[in-house]
Amino acid sequence: MFKNIMHHQASSGEDCAKLCCTRIEDFGVKVGRLSIFDKVNIHIHCGQLTALIGPNGAGKSTLLKAILGEVPHTGQLKYVDAKGKRTGHPLIGYVPQYLRFDVSAPTSVMDIFMACLSDKPVWFWPGKSLRPRVLKSLERVRAAHLIDRRLGALSGGELQRVLLALALDPMPDLLLLDEPVSGVDQNGLELFYEIVAELREKEDMAIILISHDLNMVARHADQVVLMDKGVVCSGTPEEVFGDSRTKRIFGMLAGEGTASLPKVQAAHPEEPGRPRREVRD
Repeated sequence: MFKNIMHHQASSGEDCAKLCCTRIEDFGVKVGRLSIFDKVNIHIHCGQLTALIGPNGAGKSTLLKAILGEVPHTGQLKYVDAKGKRTGHPLIGYVPQYLRFDVSAPTSVMDIFMACLSDKPVWFWPGKSLRPRVLKSLERVRAAHLIDRRLGALSGGELQRVLLALALDPMPDLLLLDEPVSGVDQNGLELFYEIVAELREKEDMAIILISHDLNMVARHADQVVLMDKGVVCSGTPEEVFGDSRTKRIFGMLAGEGTASLPKVQAAHPEEPGRPRREVRD
């Protein structure tokens, strides 16, 4: 069950000029007569981080669930692998905002990996044979030292890195991150974004990230998509944060809104557009 949350197989794809890319075409979700969002079109190349921003209720988390196939939707998800390995059928890794579990349980990080990597009960699986594979996965997120730690003893940042490691085994073509550092302290937040940047570059992975931290988005995203019941605008961080519609939406929500963003951009001129308790948009 948990394994199905972390990895999903998506639907068909078509040629994209022989480039590795993911296309979200005309996605829409309705609940009864209520439209959550409509006509969402997003194009992501491998090695690109796309950040979804917008007010609560804009449909961001629902879009990720639609991509995963967890909610009925209109439109198509199309994928092209330039190497021809999984054209039309991308492997999707998913890191939820929260993981619901009993913090008092003796379950360790190793235990949860064994549960995800095997169809057999944990107590029937030879854990020693899996240990090198689990250590390798945790090393990608700088968390190998946590392998025997009890899940309930992990900090918020440590737990999110473990969930990220799970989502990376096997290595996905598309990684979905639903506010993965919500409630994580500043050090954990910086480390998480640093790891994501390394994955994007080393693994040539397409990443979609939901975030309310506009300063981090400005620093790390290649592409920003502003959602509010659909796509309001998209482009580089400079383009989206300079758009009057972005300023209007975030100004209404947070007073000064994006007033601090130009300072962030000026301070980083070398970076142009470059388990679950509850999930909310």
